[in-house]
Amino acid sequence: MVGMMMVIKAILTGYFMTCVYADGVADVVLTCTLVEEGAGLGGMGGGHFTRTPATLILRDVAVGPDESLEELTPFVPPSIPDPDLLLFEAKVSSPEIPNANVLLHADCNEQEVMCELSSYSPRGFEENSDRVFFMVSLSVDEVDFSTALILETLKVEKDESTLMQSKLGLPLSQSGTLLTDLIFVVFTHIKSVSAPLRSDVPSEKARTEETSNNYYSVCLVDGERAGSSINAAQVVGEGNASLTLTTLKVGDEGTYICTVSLGPFHSQQVIQLRMIQPPDVSLSVEKLVLKSSSSQKLSCHSSKYYPLDSQIEWFSLSPTDTEPQLFKDQGSLSSHRQHGDGTFTLSSHIAVPPTTVPGTKIICKVSHTALEEPLFVSVVVEPPEPNSYWWILGFLIITVLFFYQVMG
Repeated sequence: MVGMMMVIKAILTGYFMTCVYADGVADVVLTCTLVEEGAGLGGMGGGHFTRTPATLILRDVAVGPDESLEELTPFVPPSIPDPDLLLFEAKVSSPEIPNANVLLHADCNEQEVMCELSSYSPRGFEENSDRVFFMVSLSVDEVDFSTALILETLKVEKDESTLMQSKLGLPLSQSGTLLTDLIFVVFTHIKSVSAPLRSDVPSEKARTEETSNNYYSVCLVDGERAGSSINAAQVVGEGNASLTLTTLKVGDEGTYICTVSLGPFHSQQVIQLRMIQPPDVSLSVEKLVLKSSSSQKLSCHSSKYYPLDSQIEWFSLSPTDTEPQLFKDQGSLSSHRQHGDGTFTLSSHIAVPPTTVPGTKIICKVSHTALEEPLFVSVVVEPPEPNSYWWILGFLIITVLFFYQVMG
């Protein structure tokens, strides 16, 4: 399998954002993990991470008009604030999180939400700055939802009663949460794209947008892939830094990284591009005539498919059968043959015995990941043709007898 990585960098020097307000808002509470880089062997940094349970409370998540707000309960903080708990509270009405309704229903749909927080250092900010940032990565299992958020802690007026979070040393609100503001959102509607060879990947397949400032945008593409492009007008007007690839080939398969930057902030989304190509299926003959004394070879060809995952099975359906039966002898398989364009071909060969009942249908079934349903090709077995030798001999005998009678 040919792999490829192309890095797309969309440098958003600015973006004009408009907020769409829904009919209602709700709170989303997510179980998360705070990931921190720890000391490695011998006290050296890197190579080791600590994971601490945390909770992320997203306030004022937009709710659509079809949602019942009565069924959505707001977050209730602990009655007694606990400085050991990691409770991140963020208001997300501006900028809003696209498709956040997926998070609202994840539990009911038995979908796992991956939520990781980590400390984030914007470019040019000193570590001892009063401004503290966190990166949040959100994704939902089996759903095309992948979002990266950047949170900035809000200033809390400290007094003698102010609690400090024991792990991070940051002041807590009166309810015991770390108050933050959502300042940067990067997301994609699609986490994985499957596309056939020689097709085009639509620009909406890889999408990033949303910032909280009013600027304009410029895009840069790193890579030498001919036929790749980003629509600058969409970046400027919509914050859409999608990449379009034309005339796809096997070598385009791989991991694509879209990095979006705005001033000191940047984030990225990763999209997998998988190439698929369904096979062309054919039989070696269009007509299968039995031989009276030997078996007939029949081949089934599964051609020009990708990836390397094709299965061939044989079935027979006699005139007295109501359902196809698995052919007793599945024959032999050729080795996979790879073509110049990266696709593969596989052949299966069976021997049709002379005892096969004429009128029997021999069926080849081909399955492949690019097919929604298997493909079937078939041929009907015809009875043996009269033996030409005996036919000619009989003709000669009849001819001789005819002339003998005439001459006599």
